[in-house]
Amino acid sequence: MIEKFKTLFFVKSSLISLYLALTIPLPFISTEKLKIPSFILFALGLYLINNITSDYVETCSNKISYKSSFISKFFGKKNWEISWKDIKQIKSLPTSQGSKVYYFNTFQGDNFLVPQRVENFEKFLLIVSINTGISINEISYISPLWTYKLLTFLSVLMITGELFAFLN
Repeated sequence: MIEKFKTLFFVKSSLISLYLALTIPLPFISTEKLKIPSFILFALGLYLINNITSDYVETCSNKISYKSSFISKFFGKKNWEISWKDIKQIKSLPTSQGSKVYYFNTFQGDNFLVPQRVENFEKFLLIVSINTGISINEISYISPLWTYKLLTFLSVLMITGELFAFLN
């Protein structure tokens, strides 16, 4: 059975709301000559950020796959696919912020980043553990979920302030 794991809603909403908070005023404060190009670029940016945050992971009984959008591929993200039997271990590396990232390490010596920002993360980890036999007890989200929620809240607060200022 194929399982699909989309980008975590709070990650997607935080990035989109931050984009909106930072760019909504631009078409309105631009000169008359630049209003139409500003609206077009705003819409294009919104499309791009939505597209970039639409990557997902698929699992089945034979393999795990990371699928990125055309725009993500254009900016350098690559699709990948690993057979469960090719995964030798999951290794961790610390980040500069004190968190950890994890990599699938294959018998061929390749490393693939374990997606840590997907919905139903616990179910995803269980599928990884069942299919590889590797312990997943230490693996968690790369950042606490409250950070994404806080960024979304602050961005919505900024948008509200911008709308209030514009309407008054």
